[in-house]
Amino acid sequence: MKRIRIQKVLSEYGIASRRKAEEMIKSDLVKVNGEIAKIGDKIDLSRDKIFVAGRPLELNIKKYYLMLYKPRGFISTMSDEFGRKCVASLVKDIPTRVYPVGRLDKDSEGLLLMTNDGDFSNKILHPSKEIEKKYRVTVKPKITEDKLTKLSSITKIDDYKIEPAKINVLKAAEDRTVLEIIIKEGKNRQIRKMCEQADLEVARLKRTAIGDLKLGMLQPGKWRELFPQEIKKLLKK
Repeated sequence: MKRIRIQKVLSEYGIASRRKAEEMIKSDLVKVNGEIAKIGDKIDLSRDKIFVAGRPLELNIKKYYLMLYKPRGFISTMSDEFGRKCVASLVKDIPTRVYPVGRLDKDSEGLLLMTNDGDFSNKILHPSKEIEKKYRVTVKPKITEDKLTKLSSITKIDDYKIEPAKINVLKAAEDRTVLEIIIKEGKNRQIRKMCEQADLEVARLKRTAIGDLKLGMLQPGKWRELFPQEIKKLLKK
């Protein structure tokens, strides 16, 4: 049996993200065969017994792949030290821990993937995937041609480079414009920072699609499991 790094096992079995798993190991919360685990330890899942915070690691947990409509006002974490509303409360009827694949900021809404499959999460988030994310964005004031050109040509946010976004005007009113913005990177608050560079205020931001996966008629706060063919399409991108 192949021996696997302990932090990778904890991630792939949905216990925690790779970074969080390393923090748990450093805090002596993980034991292998009665011994406190260390970062980089490798284990054999067919023989070794793993305990996390005193509880045995279950190896036959069903893998869940969900799409959630994250409402505005919720943060994309499983807990929050400041008592803010978390997406964890929206999926509490799932019998095992699932966590967000990427995130949407507190003031944004729309499609958020959640899973307990760390390998799936890592593959979806890897930069080489370049999965397009589509957003419906309402900006104020009404966008001019100059601002639209500027928004479409932004190639740097903070200290990182981005590909120019694909932008379509969906609706224009006297005091606002509804845009469809398609990006690949999905950096922290990327679209809001792009709009700020173009002197535009974001009034509403909703993610409507990730790759071929569309939010559709799913209502705020609701979730559904992905179909097998949807999972395959996401992984093939």
